[in-house]
Amino acid sequence: MGQYYNININKMISAQQTNLPYAKAESWKMFNAISPRYDFLNHLLSFGLDAKWRDQLAAFLPDKEHLDVLDIATGTADVLLSLAKNNPRVTFGTGVDMAEKMLDIGRKKIHEQKLDNRIKLQAADANLLPFGDYSFDVATIAFGIRNVEYPTRVLREMHRVLHRGGRALILEFSMPKNALVRFGHLMYLRMFVPAIGFLVSGHYRAYKYLNQTIESFPSGQVFCNLMKEAGFQNVKANPLLLGVASIYQGDKP
Repeated sequence: MGQYYNININKMISAQQTNLPYAKAESWKMFNAISPRYDFLNHLLSFGLDAKWRDQLAAFLPDKEHLDVLDIATGTADVLLSLAKNNPRVTFGTGVDMAEKMLDIGRKKIHEQKLDNRIKLQAADANLLPFGDYSFDVATIAFGIRNVEYPTRVLREMHRVLHRGGRALILEFSMPKNALVRFGHLMYLRMFVPAIGFLVSGHYRAYKYLNQTIESFPSGQVFCNLMKEAGFQNVKANPLLLGVASIYQGDKP
């Protein structure tokens, strides 16, 4: 039953990708294109909440000293920067992404904040991570899992590279359960996000892609089930701001 469920969820996600402005397998090219205005628009469109939500990931770190963290789809490295600056237990962070221009911006930020000795970035595919089994204590991904073609494959890679007792933390947009909040959120995503994104970056399709992937990606218990299928235990969804975003956690037994 579990395998059948997993296959059907993946088919559903694949079917939803056919109408997107960009193929998810090549979404890294889109992020390269919008990289100069990416950080600014993230803060603008989320009213600064994206930074607050990244900071909240720290509350879900496992209770262990000397954490080695892998951040997937790291972009401009905001997750690792937040964890390294605010959590002395995070001794080292590795960030991976396919978008080299995003990584270049991240490297500059790391150097400016004098964290070169604690954070390194490299180009790598989330579907095939270039690390051995049992390599990290924590694996994170923020606002990136909905951009991969096969989420279950990435979740299994996260599971593979974690130590036993390691934890996956996934921050992602989600759909609020309250009908009124959901309606307002959808109107904002469909009308304002593409328009503002275009005015600031000149890339309308990129921000149309953003709202479509948020709407179509499975969230809540459905995503928790995907994590369980990938082998995680103690899986839980922690809603943020009435369910506009969620932090998912799961442990490797």
